[in-house]
Amino acid sequence: MSPDTVLDVTALPAIPRPGRVLMTSPDHFEVAYVINPHMAGNVGEVDRQRARGQWEALRETYERLGVETAVVAGATGLPDMVFCANQTLPYQTPGGERGVVLSRMHAAQRKPEVDHYERFFQGEGYETHGLDPDLPGDFEGMGDAIWHPGRYLLWGGYGYRTDPQVYTRLGDKLGFPVRTLSLTDPDFYHLDTCFCPLDEETALIYPGAFDADGLATIRAHFRRTIEAPESEARTLFACNAHSPDGEHVIIQRGCTETAALLQAGGYQPVEVDTDEFLKSGGSVFCMKLMYW
Repeated sequence: MSPDTVLDVTALPAIPRPGRVLMTSPDHFEVAYVINPHMAGNVGEVDRQRARGQWEALRETYERLGVETAVVAGATGLPDMVFCANQTLPYQTPGGERGVVLSRMHAAQRKPEVDHYERFFQGEGYETHGLDPDLPGDFEGMGDAIWHPGRYLLWGGYGYRTDPQVYTRLGDKLGFPVRTLSLTDPDFYHLDTCFCPLDEETALIYPGAFDADGLATIRAHFRRTIEAPESEARTLFACNAHSPDGEHVIIQRGCTETAALLQAGGYQPVEVDTDEFLKSGGSVFCMKLMYW
């Protein structure tokens, strides 16, 4: 990475952290096919009653932390719709305009999910945008595109589900800078599986998911990185955590080393159990969408 690619994050336009969370009910959640490595061997293995309890506990966790929650009903035939980080990219401009970019899902099984979220955000008064028809490639919303906390800067993962040229077009149209990160390990097929910004200065990452340029880019833009161990990142999705407020970090139960690192860094880990959803390749971050 050359020095001229490093941004002064503190000089970028400020935007508020989103204060609401959207979740999708797990009425039809199951592992019905294999579209990522974590699903292999888990087809038909979900305990749906247990999954429902875990989903309810996660929603209650957000509510207990003072985050307003909304729910979109899951739809028949769309078992992965519960992972509602993937179908859209909500945004708020520094001028206060709200909009949402609709995803173009990579897997055919998931393409019909997007319409449900378009209707939701239209009902919330958001301006909705699809990808330009002339733009090739896929885009999986906040699975791969993650806002820098408090700044009009987008982090964009690519390599498995999202094509990098999408970020160039979005940045040009919406006026924000983008820093792209190449994903190099199929277990970490979305950026949200290995990269979790906690606040403006700190990110929780799994370094083994990135190439050298990507790691250098992350470390140049965050004053501090907390590195999850491979065992917890790969099997327990330690980096698929979420900090709604820069203080608490909601994380999968059993990530003991990562939780200790977070505590040492001044954060309050809040453990939840999402092991039924891990069977499908998702955890906390995948199961929610923050919006304004």
